[in-house]
Amino acid sequence: MALTTLSFETPDALTDAFAHDLVSILKTGIKTRGRASLVVSGGRTPLALFKQLSETDLEWDKVDITLADERWVEEGHEASNTSLVKNNLIQKKAAAARFIELKSDVDDANEGVNAAESNLASMSQPFDALILGMGEDGHTASLFPCSEQVLDGLDMSSGRTCIAVQPTTAPHQRISLTLPALLNSRNIFLHLTGEKKKQVLLDAIENATEAQKPITAVVNRAPVTLMWAP
Repeated sequence: MALTTLSFETPDALTDAFAHDLVSILKTGIKTRGRASLVVSGGRTPLALFKQLSETDLEWDKVDITLADERWVEEGHEASNTSLVKNNLIQKKAAAARFIELKSDVDDANEGVNAAESNLASMSQPFDALILGMGEDGHTASLFPCSEQVLDGLDMSSGRTCIAVQPTTAPHQRISLTLPALLNSRNIFLHLTGEKKKQVLLDAIENATEAQKPITAVVNRAPVTLMWAP
């Protein structure tokens, strides 16, 4: 386990530092490989980061962006991560970035897994940067503790990039990157704010199995940088 914690006095200070680091990583990817790839999570925590990135100078036409997970809802729905990213990150200067969809126009996430995997295969990999969040139950992406699909999602030998998930503790069917797909990243960040989330993470690392708190599966297997502010 290799968890590096970077603590900031305020969320604004975290956002400034995080945006600077991400732009540097993406610039390196563009310079060395011609394109760069960024995987992001939904929720309210990254909104300020997304907006700052959208106003930052970068060769955005050489950047691919996708999601760590998506709820199986129509674009425009309040729960859509696709809408959140398009409305907050892929705007202004970042509007030239290429967005890789996880959701396709089928009724069931199980039917959309192959299409999502095909879309992701077009991205530069390993991903240059992955930004994960974490729920208060220890889930990350849509790998929910003790769900029927969590062991499939954590299986390092499955050969799958995506799985369909039907959480029992949250609304909406989802599609999620699997643990091996998430770990296929050069730089992995965990973006958290608030004392409660930090304590959940520390408790998970010290006391929980990977199935009980899936965030531990990421921290156990790869270097992770925790970006945290109160």
